[in-house]
Amino acid sequence: MLSTLIELQRLKNLDRTGWTLRGLPAGTESVAAHSFGVTITAMMLSDELAGRGTVLDMERLLRLALLHDWSEARIGDLPKTATDYFGADTRKRAELVAFNDIVAGFDAGKALYRQLYEDYEQRASLEAQLVKAADVIDLLVQVLALERAGARGLDEFWEVAHEGNFELQGVAQEVIKEVLQSLLAAHAEID
Repeated sequence: MLSTLIELQRLKNLDRTGWTLRGLPAGTESVAAHSFGVTITAMMLSDELAGRGTVLDMERLLRLALLHDWSEARIGDLPKTATDYFGADTRKRAELVAFNDIVAGFDAGKALYRQLYEDYEQRASLEAQLVKAADVIDLLVQVLALERAGARGLDEFWEVAHEGNFELQGVAQEVIKEVLQSLLAAHAEID
């Protein structure tokens, strides 16, 4: 366990590549900071859904959010443009192999972590779909914060607010749509 904990510490210092590629300074956001934001967002989304009558497995949701980017401790934070060069299948395969290698040393928990990661990648459960939505929402909250602080040239990130398909339905889809609309409204106020 200790070696995995030490390895995952890398995520605290691993910069999110998208910001670096757009000329933002080192330390703008780490993968660990992003994972924290995803976890907080997923928890709040789940609470909102619970308030509207949709119950989720909170433990599963939070576990999914916490481990969704563990593979980046080994392969780095690959920007979206990397998929254009390597292809989505190659990228997903590399992430899966890295994730499996990271959890290989566990006896207890290994099967659960692998199952959770597979769920996230396949969006097989409502919790996994919600964490994917939280992943995008956290990205957009970060973009909004950067733009409010004066950063420009980040418009491409907002495309996902219009194109995002999280495979959600019913109340979950309504909640995500509301959050995305509020983010887009806040973004429109900047210009």
